[in-house]
Amino acid sequence: MAGEVVVTIVGNLADDPELRYTQGGIAVVSVRVGSTPRTYNKNTSTWDDGETVWVRCTAWREVAENVAQSLTKGARVVVTGRLKAPSAYQSAQGEARASLELEIDEIGPSLRYATAAVTRRAREAGAGAGAGAAAVAGDPWGDAPKSMASKPAADDAWANPGAPSMSDDTPF
Repeated sequence: MAGEVVVTIVGNLADDPELRYTQGGIAVVSVRVGSTPRTYNKNTSTWDDGETVWVRCTAWREVAENVAQSLTKGARVVVTGRLKAPSAYQSAQGEARASLELEIDEIGPSLRYATAAVTRRAREAGAGAGAGAAAVAGDPWGDAPKSMASKPAADDAWANPGAPSMSDDTPF
């Protein structure tokens, strides 16, 4: 949507992801990401830590379930999403505070100091099907027309690229 601020944050998860479901059955996960800037002090030849910025991040649906299954407290992550207007509140000590919130578009582990093994998750039947479209059994995208699914593979030129064509006509 136009006018939204898209940002990328690199930091560590403060807690394990908190997965919940709405009354309608839609998955939503919340994570807190802390990012601490570091600067090199030439005078003392040391690295100085700045003030940690805490961002509450929220993901929905399949992304939410993937985050809950894949990430844990302390994991270094790269998060891209849409920044929401900060909400103001008072701490228990009466201090005025503001909370940054980010709606996650993409999230994953940072590979700067770690490795990761990626497992592709199979789509559920009907996921991605347009309105009124019937899902075809065995179709991982759930949006192939039935006429294509019932066509024999032997007649499919894309399934058999080495097979000679039935016509000698120029295809263009």
